This record gives sequence, structure tokens and C-alpha cells, in this order.
Amino acid sequence: MSGAASLQFDTASLILLNIIMAGMIFGVSLSLRLEDFRRIIRWPLAPMVGLFAQFVLLPAGTCLATWLLRIDPELALGMILVAACPGGSFSNVMTWMARGNLAMSVSMTAASSLAATVLTPLNFALYGWLNPYTRDYLVQISLEPGSVLGLVVLVLALPMFIGMFTGRRFPGLVTRSEKPLRVISLVVFIGFVAIAFSKNIDLFLERFHSFFWLVVGQNFMALLLGYGMARLCRLAESDRRAVTMEVGIQNSGLGLVILFTFFPDAGGMLLITAFWGVWHLVSGLTLAQFWARRPLPADDPSLLSANGKEQYS
Repeated sequence: MSGAASLQFDTASLILLNIIMAGMIFGVSLSLRLEDFRRIIRWPLAPMVGLFAQFVLLPAGTCLATWLLRIDPELALGMILVAACPGGSFSNVMTWMARGNLAMSVSMTAASSLAATVLTPLNFALYGWLNPYTRDYLVQISLEPGSVLGLVVLVLALPMFIGMFTGRRFPGLVTRSEKPLRVISLVVFIGFVAIAFSKNIDLFLERFHSFFWLVVGQNFMALLLGYGMARLCRLAESDRRAVTMEVGIQNSGLGLVILFTFFPDAGGMLLITAFWGVWHLVSGLTLAQFWARRPLPADDPSLLSANGKEQYS
């Protein structure tokens, strides 16, 4: 291991990060409905392909890559933590920009956020233990999956259910606040990451060469796994784009909440997780703009839906 890196981060900042994370999930969940979950039951193939790539292939592939490449344990655990997180809320916006299946993207985000209450702490503990180079370090930081589960429920599941209830009870609020909340959440989150980096600028510059390509490579792998699985399963092009965005845009904000709460001295993990929060926006927006210029096939189900016909019929 190339020397642990410690960060400057205080309790007030941790509370603020938890509030930001809960606020982002609440804002996104205002437009969620039970129908979004029922849609997965009625047409399960595309969402299941995406969830399989996200919660099985990406964590397993990340674990294998960090093992084979003998990546520094702190950095490797940061990569495993990101891989264990659900899809990020901005995947919905990027799917829309990419002409993808927005309804399925929203359904997948809702389902993955709910599944993450159990699978995020489970995958992080499992794959962190399976990698022999991170196993000892994982023991040193005294991971308690039950505590991580409680935190994930608090900042992910609870705000999601409150947001769904609020959106159903006050539908006018959704129309007025959804877009401003998305923009404000994005700006505040990026600002928070920027402040965290600025307080640790020396550490950032010192370790930049060690984590930059790891994040870029892992994000490319996530996007490739999403699109590859969707294509292998012969999904419609709009579904492929939605699955790709869902797998490639991870909820790194949840990773930061977990990290600052339980591993405040693991600087290497923060560098990976925080930079993911910036880089996946760059790669996702770039890919979305590329796809936005490529029309969908005329027989794509999302186009039929747009013309007033039932999607997936």
C-alpha cells in the first residue's frame, strides 16, 4: 500500500453532505409513482438487464480488475465502493438528452435506489473481502454492514418515500420545483466536492496521477457493461441508451456520505469517489450529446409511445 492519505473534513461538513444527499433524493423522488415500480414487473427484461449489470457485473468486474492490477488498497476500495452504489439521479436527465427510454430510466433509478439499501453495503463488504489486497485494509477500518445499511436507509430510502408521498399529495409542487431542485442539487453537490478538494489541494495534486485514469477506466467499463449487456439481450436502442446511462452514472454522493461517516481517514477512497462525481457527468453528457445526434430506429418502442401508443406493446 502506498501510504494512507488523511483528509481535512469536519462534523459540520458531514451533516451538510447528508442533508444535500437526502435533498437530492427527495427532489428526484417527487416525480416517482408506484407505476414506475409496476412497470418493471410488467416489462422486466430491460430493467433486469440494467440492474444485473449494475449490481453484479460492475462490482465483480471492479473487484477482479483491482485484484489483477494490484491497485493500492485504499484506491481499490474507493472503486469498489462506487461500484456498489446505485445509479445516480442525473442518469434520467442524460437518458432524456440521449433520446433514450426515459420511463425505463426512472423505473431503474427507483428500483436500484431501493435495492441499494441492502446491496450497497453487501457488495462493498463482499468484494472488498474477496480482493486479497483490500481484505486486510477492510478489516482495519472495521466495517459494520449494519451501520452502513442504517445510513443508506436514512439518506436514500427514507427521502425517496417522503418525496413520493409529497409528490402524490401535492402534484402542483412537482411541476414547479422538480427542475429547480435538480439544478440546485447539482450545483450544491459540485460545489461541495470542489470545497472538499480545495481543503485538500496538496493531497489532490500529489495523488492525481494515481486516481485519474482509474476513475476514467472504471467509468468506461461501467458504460461498456451497460451497453454490452443491453445489446447482447437484444434490447431496443432507446432501452440500450437508458441502461448504459443507468450503469455508467453512479450515485457517488451516496459513496461520499458512507465514506465520510465511516472512513474519514481513507483519503484515497475519497479521491476516487469525489472525482467520480465530477467525471461521470463529463462522460455522461458527452455520450448523451453523441446519441442526441443519432436518431432512433423508426420502429423503436419509445417512438411508438411518443405517438400515443402503449410502450412495449
